[in-house]
Amino acid sequence: MFKRNILCIDLKSFFASCECIERGLDPFKVPLVVANPKQGNGAITLAITPYLKAQGIKSRTRLYEIPKNIKYTIVPPRMNLYIRKSAEVMSIFLDFVAEEDIHVYSIDEAFLDVTDYLKMYKMDDYNLAKQILKTVRAKTGLSATCGIGPNLLLAKVAMDTEAKKYEDGIAKWTYDDVPTKLWSITPLSKMWGIGSRMERNLNKLGINSIGDLAKYDLPKLKNKFGVIGEELWRHANGLDESRISDWKTRPKDKSYSHSQVLFKDYNGDNIKLIIQEMTEVICARLRQNKKMGSLIGLGIGYSKDIGSGFFHHINLEIPTDDEETILKNCLMIFDRYYNDLPIRKVTISIGKLTEKDSLQLNLFEEYQEVSLKDNYNAAIDEVHQRFGKNSLVKASALMENSTILERNKKIGGHHA
Repeated sequence: MFKRNILCIDLKSFFASCECIERGLDPFKVPLVVANPKQGNGAITLAITPYLKAQGIKSRTRLYEIPKNIKYTIVPPRMNLYIRKSAEVMSIFLDFVAEEDIHVYSIDEAFLDVTDYLKMYKMDDYNLAKQILKTVRAKTGLSATCGIGPNLLLAKVAMDTEAKKYEDGIAKWTYDDVPTKLWSITPLSKMWGIGSRMERNLNKLGINSIGDLAKYDLPKLKNKFGVIGEELWRHANGLDESRISDWKTRPKDKSYSHSQVLFKDYNGDNIKLIIQEMTEVICARLRQNKKMGSLIGLGIGYSKDIGSGFFHHINLEIPTDDEETILKNCLMIFDRYYNDLPIRKVTISIGKLTEKDSLQLNLFEEYQEVSLKDNYNAAIDEVHQRFGKNSLVKASALMENSTILERNKKIGGHHA
């Protein structure tokens, strides 16, 4: 069975701890909140100190949700400070392992593959993790937790769910812990890679714990969620053969991408219209260049006050330029990873491109239906090319949250 020695290290209450350290305060003893004060009482807390977490306050909450009897100090976010402190921590990691064995997952979290270093340090992975965390604390003042596992998934989940329970902040899982620790996780959104929207979709199937997901019929999951269904099932069984090097490999083949920075915050309901419109744009580009792709990527960037986001891919078995297929998979990625935060940027990419030099057939579509769809798309593309992109749009373009008309104007979509 696949086995590495992976550390997943997370800097505790990172933004709030950075602010405390700069002020000479102990984050375990002061009630400090990082939030944008200009947004009033409805501002989302970007971070809170461990002191407030001990009072039962959640790290991502609205200011008005904090009980009135708890006094706290609000400070605005300073991204430059957090980037500088993150770089300090990264330099410490580089003192222990080479760059190719580190994956920076976010500004406050990283994976380290220490498999090939244990003999050199004459330590097991647990004691090496303890030494790294001790060094980070001594040199930066920041506290961290660490999950250790035989693969990236189990290291991450061990860190997320168990590490904070121990005084040294370290939890180590093996494959033997899958039935006893991984399968007992509930609700599903506590598991890495399952957002609140995917949790609701799985709950509708009677899947309420990771154990339920691990024991669910795999063909049914694949039929319902495609390749994501199989990945969810594998992860629920503790299986993950990805390596840090996989994240560092840049695709060599050409790809098409389309990004949009939004003029206001969107959420999980109104963003789907934007994703649909962007899918139409990128599919038109595929057809124009007679290309199809099998690597579908969706990225979501959260509001600048929150930062971060996600970008994930789905590998299709058959290349496509079909809007319905690409949209379905983009929404599948969105439902899996979105965490109910305000959205300001969307990116869609299509990779692993092939020439559309033969008719693309689908076992579930009649030949005539495929041909009609191609003819329909060709007719729309021709109208757009002759009279401008805004000459023919869907009724949804008139909805309040649509951006397609304005974007078409900016790229010359309206012809006089």
